Amino acid sequence: MFSLTVAAVTFGVVFLAELPDKTALAGLMLGARYRASYVFAGVAAAFAVHVALAIAAGSVLTLLPQRLLQAIVGVLFLAGAAMLLLKKEEGDEEIAKPADQSFWKVAGSGFTLILVAEFGDLTQIMTANLAARYDSPLSVGVGAVLALWAVAGIGIVGGRTLMKYVPLRLITKIGACVMLVLAGFSLYEAVAG
Repeated sequence: MFSLTVAAVTFGVVFLAELPDKTALAGLMLGARYRASYVFAGVAAAFAVHVALAIAAGSVLTLLPQRLLQAIVGVLFLAGAAMLLLKKEEGDEEIAKPADQSFWKVAGSGFTLILVAEFGDLTQIMTANLAARYDSPLSVGVGAVLALWAVAGIGIVGGRTLMKYVPLRLITKIGACVMLVLAGFSLYEAVAG
């Protein structure tokens, strides 16, 4: 069954965690150099692959006993919050420029960059955790994909403007706080049963 609440929670958590990530900067750099729609097509496809892999991993986690699953999910959310809070800001990295600006070259560059950069990333792990926690893979998948696409769109089209008004450090702290709350709920459920 599809749950709008689960999709919304997933969207919020993944959006806040991904916004300060390097992929938003990569999208900004690619979007500044190439046609935005071409870049978005490649990036969106890569994020869809990542979410599918995360949902599959989360579905496997649901086979564990409920208390153990809640404890694992809680610890992983705590680890995710720690990663966000302790993460050092990275400088802009140079992105290889395709020889031409055709759709397939530009979209392929965006797809490859995101596929490699995001594999095993915090948001992929969080998506797997949310899929395991809520046992609603479709809801989590929709929320995660929409959040990742929204961040990609913001990064490609308006990243520089957003960063002028909303400090990256604040976004990171909000995302970490949300994950701490989710960790608390999961650990409470693991202990209380």
